Amino acid sequence: MLNVIDLNIQFFNQEDRSWHTAVNQISFKAEKGRILGIVGESGSGKSVTSFSIMRLHDPQYTRVKGDILFNNISLLSLSDLEMNTYRGNKIAMIFQEPMTSLNPVFTCGYQVQEAIMLHQKLSRKPAREKTIELFKEVQLPRPEAIFSTYPHQLSGGQKQRVMIAMALSCNPEFLIADEPTTALDVTVQQTILQLLLQIKEERNMGIIFISHDLAVISEIADDVAVMYKGTIVEQGSADQLFKQPKHPYTKGLLACRPSPLYRLKKLPVVADFLQKCTAKPIADLREINSYTQQEIDSRRAILYGTSPLLEIKDLCTWFPVRQGLFGHSKELIKAVDQVSFKLYPGETLGLVGESGCGKTTLGRSILRLVEPTSGSIFFDGQDITHLKNDSLRKLRRDIQLIFQDPYSSLNPQLTVGHALMEPLLVHRIFDTDVQRKAHVQHLLELVDLKPEHFDRYPHEFSGGQRQRIVIARALALQPKLIICDESVSALDVSVQAQVLNLLRRLQGELGLTYIFISHDLAVVKHLSDRMIVMNKGKIEEENFPEIIYEHPQTAYTQKLIAAIPGKLNLVG
Repeated sequence: MLNVIDLNIQFFNQEDRSWHTAVNQISFKAEKGRILGIVGESGSGKSVTSFSIMRLHDPQYTRVKGDILFNNISLLSLSDLEMNTYRGNKIAMIFQEPMTSLNPVFTCGYQVQEAIMLHQKLSRKPAREKTIELFKEVQLPRPEAIFSTYPHQLSGGQKQRVMIAMALSCNPEFLIADEPTTALDVTVQQTILQLLLQIKEERNMGIIFISHDLAVISEIADDVAVMYKGTIVEQGSADQLFKQPKHPYTKGLLACRPSPLYRLKKLPVVADFLQKCTAKPIADLREINSYTQQEIDSRRAILYGTSPLLEIKDLCTWFPVRQGLFGHSKELIKAVDQVSFKLYPGETLGLVGESGCGKTTLGRSILRLVEPTSGSIFFDGQDITHLKNDSLRKLRRDIQLIFQDPYSSLNPQLTVGHALMEPLLVHRIFDTDVQRKAHVQHLLELVDLKPEHFDRYPHEFSGGQRQRIVIARALALQPKLIICDESVSALDVSVQAQVLNLLRRLQGELGLTYIFISHDLAVVKHLSDRMIVMNKGKIEEENFPEIIYEHPQTAYTQKLIAAIPGKLNLVG
């Protein structure tokens, strides 16, 4: 159905006035009624390839060579006017981030209706009826109400369903899904994957599904192409590729994802496989690198033989919903509701649950960035629930926060060095800037960056490097407790493995205590000594990770575990 032949894509760099190759002589086929998964890290050329199929690149700054055949017609030889008849009508695309793809000033229904009126020449009323039918097809709740709803009023999964409905609005023959589940909870991700599989069966569509996560690809793809630095290094049927990966890069991608079956001391990273070209099976490597039960028991005896560093008692954080003419509060959102737990020095406590379960609010309530409604917070033996001003500022030296998105939490106008020196100045640590600079350069080396990175700006770093910078900033004041709020959820699986290894190494070297917040149970299980599962502001269950995985006590936890992608399909 789609045949890409010797595709080569170059972009013009205005800084050095030269052409740079992004995709280098790749060829693949996508068949009707089958899903081709294209997998690789950020920068491997996946999205660039999909954009070239849709002819979305700026021709002034892009060179595309080779050919792209759709039903034996060359898309690259079509005029712009002819290509417009293919976009949407024959080939549709679901983009990675639905919030930036949907117009915030128009309702969701209007945006889909507009596409139908434009491409199918229908009047407003039939287009509205078709939009509501599409909303039903993608299993949106209350489709008539969502027609009049704005994007910001929907959850991430609902916005993604609106984007899928828009992509299907013109009955395309072929669908390109570019990272459609990257930022979603595992349960929402599972429903989107099932929806795409259902659409494929019902419409007999060909689909390209792009992802950086082989676990997700294993759930949905019939065929797989693995991309690395602009080339396809391995391709074949999904069964063959997952059971017997041949290329070291594919083996690395498979190995660096935390496995529910093993408790590893250190996650393998892609570089290990590319440098060593190891021939050992992934399962064997994991077996060698796993903690023994004796090691786990010994660590627990040390951790839980001490007094708690943090103790939370009946903590509530409720938000009033203002309604009515005089703004009277008619109901409360109980974001955190009667939560109690203890955290011990040197421990990693994993907080897991879907978006909206109260994980982040709990973390911010502990830091007093959000004021609790009731309950008590004891830190290092001191009641910090009602601390004010200077006392609260001193406390925050001991408790630091790592945010989810490192780019938005760094000031783009400050160099990395000045961003790291700022907390030292605020808390009056060291006497001179020379001392502060030396400390910051030491911090950069501690997180595997270089001292010369001091004078660079955030935009000059990759996502993984920016996350290391944010970790360095959290370490600047030598805290006892760090709250990691979804700190690896936006990263490629290979970069994620590097950051998780770094967090574990720093904990061992500096004696840190972590609260690790995530919706990814596999990651939480890998890093945590204990896990707390949250749902609707309350604790569903609390126990050691392997007990929660093997013997989940509640239906909610069972649902979360069942939704983990690739549990049984991946090697090992």
